[in-house]
Amino acid sequence: MTRLQHSQELLTLQSIFEGIDDAIFCHDLDMRITHWNPAAEQLFGYSHEEIIDESVYLLIPENRQQEKSDIMRDIIAGKRIGQFKTIRRTMAGLEIPVSITISPIRDPEGQVIGSSQIARSIIEENAAEEKQARLAAIVASSDDAIVGKSLQGIITSWNIGAENMFGYTEQEAIGQHISLLIPPDRLDEEDVIIENIRAGKKVDHFQTIRRTKGGQQLHISLTVSPILNKTGEIIGASKIARNITAQKEAERSIAKSMERMEILNSISKSINEDLDLQHILQKVTDATTRLIGADFGAFIYNQVDQAGESSWLYTISGASKATFENFPIPRNTAVFQQTFSGEGVVRIDDITKDPRYGKNSPYFGMPEEYLQVVSYLAVPVITHSGVVIGGLFFGHQEAGIFKKEHEDLVVTVASQAAVAIDNSRLFEEVKNLSDKKDEFIALASHELKTPLTSMSGFLQVLQRAVPDGTAKIFAEKALNQLAKLNELVNDLFDISKIQAGKLQLNFEPFDLSNLLNEVADTFEQAHTAYHLKMSADGELLVSGDKMRLEQVLTNLLGNAVKYAPEANEITITAIRIGSEIHISVKDQGPGISIENQQQIFSQFYRVKEHERNTSGLGLGLYISKDIIDRHGGRIWVESTQGHGATFTFALPAFTN
Repeated sequence: MTRLQHSQELLTLQSIFEGIDDAIFCHDLDMRITHWNPAAEQLFGYSHEEIIDESVYLLIPENRQQEKSDIMRDIIAGKRIGQFKTIRRTMAGLEIPVSITISPIRDPEGQVIGSSQIARSIIEENAAEEKQARLAAIVASSDDAIVGKSLQGIITSWNIGAENMFGYTEQEAIGQHISLLIPPDRLDEEDVIIENIRAGKKVDHFQTIRRTKGGQQLHISLTVSPILNKTGEIIGASKIARNITAQKEAERSIAKSMERMEILNSISKSINEDLDLQHILQKVTDATTRLIGADFGAFIYNQVDQAGESSWLYTISGASKATFENFPIPRNTAVFQQTFSGEGVVRIDDITKDPRYGKNSPYFGMPEEYLQVVSYLAVPVITHSGVVIGGLFFGHQEAGIFKKEHEDLVVTVASQAAVAIDNSRLFEEVKNLSDKKDEFIALASHELKTPLTSMSGFLQVLQRAVPDGTAKIFAEKALNQLAKLNELVNDLFDISKIQAGKLQLNFEPFDLSNLLNEVADTFEQAHTAYHLKMSADGELLVSGDKMRLEQVLTNLLGNAVKYAPEANEITITAIRIGSEIHISVKDQGPGISIENQQQIFSQFYRVKEHERNTSGLGLGLYISKDIIDRHGGRIWVESTQGHGATFTFALPAFTN
């Protein structure tokens, strides 16, 4: 090689030495650095001038300097060390991971005179490896199933979580199609998922069902993301599947509990608001049958007739009543007797295996049309006094349907039903007594009216026949007392008709002004000591029962006199306000307290302050309110104690 060629080769090597991105430096056997390229300057921070002739140990942490001695033994022996990973130190004292390739430098005679080192920072490589290791650890330890697959649906990776969740080992799963996990009726979901992955879209928290190796179906939440290669091309998909079966079961359990609570509240409200026995039984039967998922339910209410024989009233839900028409009395059957005896709840997973089943002569077995019972639940209905008044019975065609929770639910409803039945029976007793009372009052009132009418006639003849004097005064007093008695009897007669719904009204259009004048004339003749002020404004046409409205006015005027005996003036006002006619009667009495105003229209209610000084049964305002209500009107009182009271009733104005 000529000197020129040698010079050009050196220039070429120098150019490569200075232009390469890896740090290149050389040192002699005394560990003095002899060469230092720009990349080394950039990696370690020392300039060429600062590092030349300095010891190479400047670049080596103290705890790794023995490592350099071991390396130099290999170099002196002529060995090359390739891609040795270690730690080196920069000028700033920062320790950085590097990959070093070390080669011996020889003189023309072949003797090793030093070494050359090519150092490359592996900070990013280490970070990537650490990241990959962390990800691998996460994937390996995750309870979620993490599965990789190709765009053709072939499983390419399978973690421990997937093995635990689906039951397939890694060897069994990899290479199989993902449909291995998909129920047949959900295979079209995979096509949709792959379509989204090909389009670069992530499928997030998709809730579905997947199948295990053992055939069990799991509720899972699925997240699927595209897998890209270095060029950004989509080459597959990663799936993260979380088992949410327990969550779904909890949601179903909560929903079921909420539904049960709503049903229980509904049962409680409806049966407590209802006093009809048949309605109560049917509501309880329907609700409990639905509550526990029975095929059918029956509420059998035991009765004893007047002859002392057992009979039974029942309601059915989920089956026809015809099924039970030919059934023997339940309490006399072996299976049902335990419930009616009050021994407690009977819950049997398979009633057909019970030795007592179908042994009731002449019914050896169940009718063909009867819903065949396997699961059986019977709960006695017991009153607060401990009497078994009936039972709730449920059946299902499958075995083992009814659980302890169902038993507890029905026991709760049965206790509520017992209270409701007691209330119903009490209501019936009270109603019967009330009906008898109303019947007695009506009969007594009717029977009393005949002798009262006769007595009134006799006293009127006597009054006219006797001369003035004591006898005439007594006759007048007797007539007055008889009038009061007749008024009481009329009130009792009216109240009995109201209670029986037989108080009839005859509606016809008429002018209230005429009625007011008639009532005023009659009042002034009977109460000469009173001045009656009356004002009527506008047209006062109404449609109503003239006689009954006269009864209301007479009652209000009578009360004005009765409760204000020291006064001498009463005011009647009649006016049309909008679509109503308002009639007011104002007295000059002591007034009525707020407490009494709220009760004064109640049956048999009397103001306590006036009770001893006035006669009557406290029925007049109650009857008046009923009459006004049935005219589609309203009645009320306004009063301030010490300043009288104003009673007003409003009626719809009549329009042609």
